[in-house]
Amino acid sequence: MRPKLEDVAKLANVSKTTVSRVLNNRGYLSQETIERVYSAMKELNYQPNVVARQLYKKQTRIIGLLFPTIANPFFGELSAELEKRLYNEGFKVLIGNSMNDPKKEAHYLNQLLTKQVDGLIVGTHNRGIAEYNYEHLPVVAIDRNMNQDIPVIESDNYNGGVLATTRLIKRGAKKIIHTNGPIELETPTKRRRLAYEDTMKKYGLTPLTITVDFNIPYSEKKQIFTQMFHDHPDLDAVFASNDIDAALIMQLSLEQGKRIPEDLLLVGYDGTQVIRNILPGLTTIVQPIEDIAKTAVEVLKQRMNNEETSLEYVLPVTLREGITG
Repeated sequence: MRPKLEDVAKLANVSKTTVSRVLNNRGYLSQETIERVYSAMKELNYQPNVVARQLYKKQTRIIGLLFPTIANPFFGELSAELEKRLYNEGFKVLIGNSMNDPKKEAHYLNQLLTKQVDGLIVGTHNRGIAEYNYEHLPVVAIDRNMNQDIPVIESDNYNGGVLATTRLIKRGAKKIIHTNGPIELETPTKRRRLAYEDTMKKYGLTPLTITVDFNIPYSEKKQIFTQMFHDHPDLDAVFASNDIDAALIMQLSLEQGKRIPEDLLLVGYDGTQVIRNILPGLTTIVQPIEDIAKTAVEVLKQRMNNEETSLEYVLPVTLREGITG
């Protein structure tokens, strides 16, 4: 039979309350009493009810992660880095893929709240979801503007846009198209578009952004990019808002008879390790995934401890030079 708390108390010759105080490190206890309790636990092979202790402390040591899809290399590597850091801090992780569906996101949030998570790290697109107003729930957002009091961790999207666009212009490109998400999305990533437009105008060039919804199927995205080549035969460069789109554009450019970099220059965005391994020649803007994860965990812990935090944390990006742009 599995030993109980009262068995430990009996063997240690103390009360159940004293055993509980030892387990939860509450109140003054002599070293002799502490050693007697732990000795009894060891002799009986007693395992404390961790869940009960956490509920007693009003903590579960569980953190929820909610992202559009970890199938995307950026979110996949970010989730892995967050999980590693949170585990090292003594937390367990529950991960949800919202696919940017507000109903699915709200459902996941309800499920996470049911699990009594201690906090959330969120990277989804949707705003105004009532569950984010759950009182006393610490939330940190990554590259997404959620509610006004939720801190945002992001890379320097504006400087990334400047670096990418300037790189293409310096390489001699004149007709540069930028691919980006819907402008109505309130995310820091739209600063890439603003930086592209500002830089193009600075050099006397005409900006042209093609909107690509994050949620659409691969076949629809392929159709949009194919049409881009048909509508703009004089296109000589593309600044893609992510490396997955850049990879698709590379494929389609070959189908259109355009050689990279001879006929078309290309710069991507994200610079994940998997893309650097698969497409080592891709010129891209590298987001500091490890620093983003580190900052997100630190800020979430501060929020969980009711400490003051900033509302925005902007981390530097770098340009990784390749043969494509």
